[in-house]
Amino acid sequence: MNIYYPEGQLIGRPENRAALSSVSALREAMASGAVLEARAVKCDKEHFLHVDLGCMQGLIPRSEGALGITDGSVRDIALISRVGKSVQFTVTDIKKNDAGKYEAALSRRRAQEKCAEEYLDKLMPGDVIGAVASHIESFGVFCDVGAGVTALLPIDSISVSRIPHPGARFFSSQPIKAVVRSRDERGRILLTHKELLGTWEQNAALFSAGETVPGVIRSVESYGIFVELTPNLAGLAEYSERYSEGERCAVYIKNIIPERMKIKLIIVDSGMEKPPAKQTEYFFTGRHMDVFRYSPDVSEKVVETVFG
Repeated sequence: MNIYYPEGQLIGRPENRAALSSVSALREAMASGAVLEARAVKCDKEHFLHVDLGCMQGLIPRSEGALGITDGSVRDIALISRVGKSVQFTVTDIKKNDAGKYEAALSRRRAQEKCAEEYLDKLMPGDVIGAVASHIESFGVFCDVGAGVTALLPIDSISVSRIPHPGARFFSSQPIKAVVRSRDERGRILLTHKELLGTWEQNAALFSAGETVPGVIRSVESYGIFVELTPNLAGLAEYSERYSEGERCAVYIKNIIPERMKIKLIIVDSGMEKPPAKQTEYFFTGRHMDVFRYSPDVSEKVVETVFG
């Protein structure tokens, strides 16, 4: 199975640079149907994308700008928003313009078709893939899973610890890993992410009773306050009206109870500074999973995801 990359991840590769280095190299890439990547510098009034290929200029007509653009299932913002960013494409023609300079006709739509046919359509539930967070909404994150083709990562599949908005986890253009969860009625891929962030036991092993550690208040309920220790682990502290959702705090770990998947906490301070952003840590590093069991074997409650 051929692997296709999200837009932005092909442009710096040696084979891509070589294909854009000269007219003859670009002709070879056109003959082979290779998918290339370069930066879009302008979207004109007809919504044609102008692309700087280095050795010449390229043009992506609106109808070739994306899968679904002609039938209206994809809006023109998908083209406009690529200005200043890299786009993937195949070369469909090379000729001289009236000024005697070479120009290339390009198709982003065809690159996306190749990506779907040779890569995305062959993915199975449980496959782990690379993606890029391309657009963040309140209900989830649209991720580029190859050549600008997007898949949805719903908010409730981002982590076990509940968050108020996907922006609490991701930022636009962030490279991530995700798991193929399923496909919708139109064949579009749905993703999940929390299964890569470790089981309850793996996350709880990072902490010990008696420690004081940083956390984020995710929910304030009448019976207690849920404090996130890691994206896949939260503990419960006693209720107090002093605290509110989103506050960073220091918590004392009173007890860890695997049988009930419980961590009892005491909030000792709040108003902590936000730490520097760091790369997402993944516990699972394989390429496929059939079952993810979050709960410990000794737990009374079974929490798991079955793929397929």
